Amino acid sequence: MRFERLRIQGLRCLDDVAVELAEGIHVFVGPNGAGKTSVLEAAYLLSHGRSFRSGAREALLQRGARALSVFAEMRVGDARTRLGLGREGTRWDARLDGQDVPLGQLVQACAVVCFEPGSHALIAGSAEERRRFLDWGVFHVEHGFLGAWRRYQRALKQRNALLRTGVVGPEALYAPWEHELDEMATAIDDYRRTYLDRLIPALSASAQFLLPELGPLTLRYKRGWAEGQGLSELLADQRGRDLARGHTTAGAHRADWSLSFEHAPLREHLSRGQEKLTALSCLLAQADLHAECRGEWPVVCLDDLASELDLAHQTAVVERLGAVGAQVLVTGTECPLPLQSRPHRLFHVEQGQIRPLL
Repeated sequence: MRFERLRIQGLRCLDDVAVELAEGIHVFVGPNGAGKTSVLEAAYLLSHGRSFRSGAREALLQRGARALSVFAEMRVGDARTRLGLGREGTRWDARLDGQDVPLGQLVQACAVVCFEPGSHALIAGSAEERRRFLDWGVFHVEHGFLGAWRRYQRALKQRNALLRTGVVGPEALYAPWEHELDEMATAIDDYRRTYLDRLIPALSASAQFLLPELGPLTLRYKRGWAEGQGLSELLADQRGRDLARGHTTAGAHRADWSLSFEHAPLREHLSRGQEKLTALSCLLAQADLHAECRGEWPVVCLDDLASELDLAHQTAVVERLGAVGAQVLVTGTECPLPLQSRPHRLFHVEQGQIRPLL
């Protein structure tokens, strides 16, 4: 899977730019604030429907612009696919091969993983970050997951609306939504467990590759409600507490997972650098599993690689990605040292403009 062309309009400082891409490694260099990261952000938007950067969605729009759009031509196997994502006001519009499609269908057609300065939040941040990582991976390999997730979100929204009224109400108001939450949460939990079981071997190999000094790892998964108890029964039991809080406090939307190592059993034992490498291990493992299931590696984005990893780990990652033939997009104020002796395409980014150098 690789991009052949990427066109970006109205995204942050990128007014109207187009980039021709090929196989292998592409390096975008330039001063801070030039728009390098926004190139990766555009690719990520097509694959996730959101940015990897924190902050309000309004910040995506170029100052003074009313709309933004990202268009890509992508090769998947022997087929070419055209993807488009646009936003005007608060509405996102997705197109696939010239047809209007739901955002989920667009995201399913494009796979991009990104390692960037905030990636350590996957290890040190909130459970929401880890659920997003997990569910994106499940979504791309389990076709039934999206339908179950949508039904779960609809039922959750309805129950939360009832809770916010502050009125206990008759059993008949709550029971249908709690039954639906139970059924869909069980399906989602099964999808997640199956995915994690398949991910663990790749994750162990990836962590051993980047963090051999920490020893073997263990992954712990919490489904979001007590083991051995049906969710509908639990929700009925704790309805009074949920009424007081105004939202549903148990279910698949509360799931989490964590990693521990033989020589670092607690997250607090990891340095910031080790948190980053652990997050990178997760991303590489997810990409590896995606390739195993779908036949091709996703596009890999590495934002500010030289600042995020030391030279030895930069070299290791570059060699790994080169060996599997992934298309890689890298940013930096200058070309990272391990790439200077490897084949790559070089682009200069300045004041929102992109110019090919090599």
